[in-house]
Amino acid sequence: MLVALLAVALLLVARNFPSSPPPPDLSGPTADWPHYGQNLAGQRYSPLDQIRVDNVAHLEEAWRYHHGDFSAGETGQTRTSLQVTPIVVGERLIFCTPYNRVIALHPETGEELWTFDPELELRELHGAYPMICRGVAYWEDDAAAPGDACRERIFTGTQDAELIALDAATGRPCADFGEAGRLALRDDLGDDIPAWEYYITSSPLVVDDLVVVGALVADNVRANAPPGVVRAFDARRGELAWAWDPIPPDQPRTPAEGPYRRSTANVWAPMSADPERGLLFVPTGNAPPDYFGGQRGGLDHYASSVVALHTRGERAGRVAWHFQTVHHDLWDYDVGAQPSLIELDTADGPVPAVVAATKTGHVFVLHRETGEPLHPVEERPVPQDPVPGDWLSPTQPFPVKPPSLFPPELGPEEAWGFTFWDRGRCRRQIEARRSEGLFTPPSLQGTVAYPAATGGINWGGGAFDPAANLMVVNQSRVPTAVQLIPREEFEALPEEERGTDAGGLANANRLYGEMRGTPYAVSVELLRSPFGAPCSAPPWGTLTAVDLAAGEVRWEVPLGSLRGLAPWPLWFEWGVPNIGGPIVTAGGLVFIAATPDNYLRAFDLTSGERLWRTRLPYSAHATPLTYRLGPERRQFLVVAAGGHVLSDPGDAIVAYALPEAQ
Repeated sequence: MLVALLAVALLLVARNFPSSPPPPDLSGPTADWPHYGQNLAGQRYSPLDQIRVDNVAHLEEAWRYHHGDFSAGETGQTRTSLQVTPIVVGERLIFCTPYNRVIALHPETGEELWTFDPELELRELHGAYPMICRGVAYWEDDAAAPGDACRERIFTGTQDAELIALDAATGRPCADFGEAGRLALRDDLGDDIPAWEYYITSSPLVVDDLVVVGALVADNVRANAPPGVVRAFDARRGELAWAWDPIPPDQPRTPAEGPYRRSTANVWAPMSADPERGLLFVPTGNAPPDYFGGQRGGLDHYASSVVALHTRGERAGRVAWHFQTVHHDLWDYDVGAQPSLIELDTADGPVPAVVAATKTGHVFVLHRETGEPLHPVEERPVPQDPVPGDWLSPTQPFPVKPPSLFPPELGPEEAWGFTFWDRGRCRRQIEARRSEGLFTPPSLQGTVAYPAATGGINWGGGAFDPAANLMVVNQSRVPTAVQLIPREEFEALPEEERGTDAGGLANANRLYGEMRGTPYAVSVELLRSPFGAPCSAPPWGTLTAVDLAAGEVRWEVPLGSLRGLAPWPLWFEWGVPNIGGPIVTAGGLVFIAATPDNYLRAFDLTSGERLWRTRLPYSAHATPLTYRLGPERRQFLVVAAGGHVLSDPGDAIVAYALPEAQ
């Protein structure tokens, strides 16, 4: 028996840690990573194939950079999370830190080239969000002469609600853009909007010599929330080119409301663009507040949707079409993932498509020019009986193909636990609340929200192999309990109990939203057992591959281990809640971090088999990137590791490559 075990161990060692790594193959394509999603289509796909299924196990750390710009929240500053995906262009790797510093490194050595500090005034946020910056954008001015200052520009948005233009070569502000390189985005929105209620988290998008931005609007603060306007500015001077105010077609704005309508759907997630067709694709959030819509007055017409906007000509900034993924959304199921543009294989040939992956686990495949579904979508009856003062859509859209990637419901019979005792406790928690499947409305008694408002599929979105029409996407599968609290009952609670937890649910298990101006406040809490595990059965996190042409799931595997969440030796690969996203490569690989166990992993794109993993200095709740700058050079894989609410904050940019030839 001992001999047999030793033999198995040796086989495993031989497979996972080959003793004689081959030199990198220096033939093949080269590519950088010029946009947040690799391209304007948001595919998160790289044509590089130097790192392949047969050699990925040889990856080793090539360099590491610590930017030092982070906080655990102990000094009065808000906790940070390094969720950035750097871009690589012009022999520079450029990224932003949670406090909005912008840093350029040499992509192959990690050597610092320049830094820019906006001297952020707002270093303390309110609400459930850590300080973040998910990306920057690059633009080259073809009208400028080579060598001119700011011919190449980096655009970054800040948590002071500024849009800043920097010289990509030096990091200095571009003096001809706005005022000394800056635009103040809150100036036209109203005098009663503090910075923490409106700021940029996702990368700007540059198309047609325009830099386009939306912004996060703080959830569940008040009914009279900041405007959700999307604006396009001239990339050279910063003048406003056009603005899309998400007002329903039958509700004209009155001059007394200011330039933009309050309380509309906002766009906090990454956008994508089709320059050839002059279309911009924006994923929209909820009209505020998230859990009560009785006073929205139709302002959620464009909420929880994919909206196609014209970018140029007489119709610039106007809606070409929109597709709503949730009607009258009362669950915070806004579209957090970047819409991804693909050519869908059909019996009639390739068709231009846009893919919307949602928090509900639904994946909608739409015609890029019209918004019409390319796979069947059914309007199905959903639970009714909302709280007094609200209403519900009698039906919601369900894609027939691909099928939902999320379990259909969590009733008492689906309660889970390690033992009979804690399973019983979970069962009683579910029995005490409304739990009638997806779209059970928020209630006074409490409602099981499964998926939670975090998804399902969140801002990490999907990665797409264009040759195979294969989408790979990660999800979290944990339940929360949502309860509406009558205003007078909420006001009677002790102030220390009804405060908003700035660390998020992971720190206090309960999050309150005041929802001022409505009859209710809201309480959101994790549904978990006395042992701290979710009351739903594992896997609590998944990685799934979907054949978009056939509309079928190709494979699904658990994503993540219990390391860091449970004591050793209970580090099971059961799948865990995750945030971040995957990339896919022509080498037949999927790379993803996203989990709180500090691992970066590689999977076989064809089968879902895990081929490699490495431990990071911090958990990496960011999407990786990969690049190769030229012939005779190595392909690099890079990820930002900087923690989240489930793990310690950090500040590392870590690069991996195959060993150099000896």
